[in-house]
Amino acid sequence: MAEQGRDAGDGQGARDVRAVRGRGVPDDVARAWDELVATARRSVADGLVVGTSGNVSVRVGDTVLVTPTGVPYDRLTPDTVVGVDLDGRQVLGSLRPTSELPMHLAVYGATGARAVVHTHAVHATAVSTLVPELPLIHYMSAALGGAVRVAPYATYGTQELAENMLRALADRTACLLQNHGTLTYGATLSEAYDRTAQLEWMCRVWLTASTVPGLTPTLLSREQVAEVEERLRGYGQPG
Repeated sequence: MAEQGRDAGDGQGARDVRAVRGRGVPDDVARAWDELVATARRSVADGLVVGTSGNVSVRVGDTVLVTPTGVPYDRLTPDTVVGVDLDGRQVLGSLRPTSELPMHLAVYGATGARAVVHTHAVHATAVSTLVPELPLIHYMSAALGGAVRVAPYATYGTQELAENMLRALADRTACLLQNHGTLTYGATLSEAYDRTAQLEWMCRVWLTASTVPGLTPTLLSREQVAEVEERLRGYGQPG
């Protein structure tokens, strides 16, 4: 359904790109902002975000486009474009960037990420309160680099939270934030979002299996997940 909605909105998306471009923003930035808005709205439609919780960013050159703080995603327009440099100085727009900007900038500074998605997804947040890492309930853990760790709790928007997150992300493309939510990154917004959705699904599977009275979920070994990780390198169509 999300894809159908996106197709139906292609005309509006093209108009929004033209509107952003009309503000003197380069074409690649205008296209990236349009995709960021679509991704942010999809996170609400898919139930990964409620209200103004969560945030999305995408890097274009040395500019990081990011959702503004406290603005519902259905109100994002070409006039609400927000961009900062890699040091956090605002270079586009007048609205304040997300309060979680330290986390986004930390990811860009430590990895080759081009996009970051942060959500308060229900099942993932629940798991973050129960265990230090998501048990290896499914082989798709391999797509995230292995067992997904939980970053210790810290107040939102702080450098402490950003540092906890980076440690949890070591050799991973996703982590859980204790009593808070999720963070994933990727080479594209689509990849980062897909990893978020995959993580939420695996958390739901583990929670569901764990509720069966008298039974304990069978888990995979790290060796089994590592084998899948190797196979995934050749997954999909060539090129």
